Amino acid sequence: MELKKHRRLSYKERVIIQSLLEDNKSKSFIANKLGRSRSTITREVNRWITKPGEYYNADIANYIAKDDYLNKRNKDKISSFKRLCIYVYKGLLKDWSPEQISGRIKKDYPNDPVMTISHEAIYQHIYKKPQARLNLKLIRLLTRGTGRRKSRIRRRRKGSRIIDQVSID
Repeated sequence: MELKKHRRLSYKERVIIQSLLEDNKSKSFIANKLGRSRSTITREVNRWITKPGEYYNADIANYIAKDDYLNKRNKDKISSFKRLCIYVYKGLLKDWSPEQISGRIKKDYPNDPVMTISHEAIYQHIYKKPQARLNLKLIRLLTRGTGRRKSRIRRRRKGSRIIDQVSID
């Protein structure tokens, strides 16, 4: 059995979906025609057709899908929401660690989904562009103030941590 590589719907496939939907073909028929999973086609169509009378437009669907794909990897949550950004930066100015900021924000805004973030996301935001002037200032506000993060492998020491250890052998 050959495993298929995950690939996104192309513009050509979206045009075929649009034309077959206009001919009132079923989602499973479209999936068989394109050689795709029925759930992929269903997910794509249901994203755009929520009420009767709406129709699928391949041009708009392809544009939005491309835009979502590009922005998904380039924008983090802190950059996207101004209130969250201000809260995190004020916390860093108060000498709070990212762990303290993420814990404190949960208490201050318990029911606001925008105002939730993990400490790891804060670290990733700070270290994303270590050469940028703002990020250099943010790195200095951290407790360690180091310019780079160390990998787990490098942090772990080999051997014992006991000084002047005497073997029982």
